[in-house]
Amino acid sequence: MAQSQTEQHHGETVWIEREAFIDRIPRWIAMLGLFIIIVGIWHVVTTTGFVSAIILPTPGETWNDILFVGANIMRGEYMFEALVTTSLTVLYGFLIAIGIGFSLGLLVGETKFGEKAVLPYLVAIDTMPKVAFAPLFIAWLGFDIASKVALAAFIATFPIVVATAAGLYAASENERMLFRSIGATRWQTLFRLKLPTGLPYIFTGLKIAAVGVMAGAITGEFLGGGQGFGALIRQAASQLNTPRVFSLILYLSLLGLALYFTVVWAQRRFVFWNKAETPGGIG
Repeated sequence: MAQSQTEQHHGETVWIEREAFIDRIPRWIAMLGLFIIIVGIWHVVTTTGFVSAIILPTPGETWNDILFVGANIMRGEYMFEALVTTSLTVLYGFLIAIGIGFSLGLLVGETKFGEKAVLPYLVAIDTMPKVAFAPLFIAWLGFDIASKVALAAFIATFPIVVATAAGLYAASENERMLFRSIGATRWQTLFRLKLPTGLPYIFTGLKIAAVGVMAGAITGEFLGGGQGFGALIRQAASQLNTPRVFSLILYLSLLGLALYFTVVWAQRRFVFWNKAETPGGIG
């Protein structure tokens, strides 16, 4: 029995020491190490023929195509125009989603009509596969950028609605009673208590929406029209040009990260009093 307890104590000590060692490793070293491992495995499975080059290109082929796409963008050629189109689609869709999502969130969180009449419809629509609406938006708005913006905004709206409504309920009952006791109006309570208290929730919804708006924009470009990075990916995939697909996806991920970390920066700028962070310290 004593030996078993000693072994258990020794195991816990080893685990604690291992965790302490990992904590001392700088983030960039851990990320670089994982990247090297992934690329190494990728290189082995592609160069040995374990995976066909049609399915997965080699790291070298992908890197060369990343440089090609980057040079094309820097020279302001057709890929630059496609990137601008996708960026505008994402930006417009995100701004529209913020406006509609915040308004509906206020309606649901502040009025009985919104809670009882509007919310059930929003929940019903949110449970639907929103990507399936893409053909409808294309049929209604055509193959231009408008249909892609509409789909992107449609997908990104619902996280903002939910987060805004949840944020308005974040203030405690004691805080609400305090505002009522000092004679604060409904608007004063909203702007001086509920919205400041709910900002962390709202920014959480914005970060989720920043990811969703990218999916909506690219899905719209996949399905119709010849503009944007989504159309370039569709063309490359139809030609089995997998290095081009990988490189375009990489640049799209950089665009998505730029939007996401813009929201993170805004959260830290305007909600500086809230120190809660997601795991990993990325927002």
